[in-house]
Amino acid sequence: MTRQELFDWGQQQYGTEPEYPWHDRNAVLRRKDNDKWYGVVLEVSGEKLGFTGDDIVEVLNVKSDPMLIGSLRGQDRYFPAYHMNKEKWISVLLGKAELDDSIKDLLALSYALTAPKKRGKK
Repeated sequence: MTRQELFDWGQQQYGTEPEYPWHDRNAVLRRKDNDKWYGVVLEVSGEKLGFTGDDIVEVLNVKSDPMLIGSLRGQDRYFPAYHMNKEKWISVLLGKAELDDSIKDLLALSYALTAPKKRGKK
């Protein structure tokens, strides 16, 4: 999934558009109902993710369940969250078509995990 495919999917599913708070190519996907981020697309030096060379790669950071994060980080193309809480967020390499379904599932989970908290009855 490319960044544009990701943005198109986010728009179709959640009606959100990417925001560019740092005035560069890094983008945030934000819920409309509470303004929380449910996805962050970042350009990162591959070296910071353990790749050789200094090529720039794109990752998607999503909020996830800590147990799922533990199992995903053992797999290829999943990394500890870049510049986010590593217990609650994970980075996924963009640009690999074989991860499209996983990215959609993780984005849906992140969207759900960032939903407004339901208030209990009094």
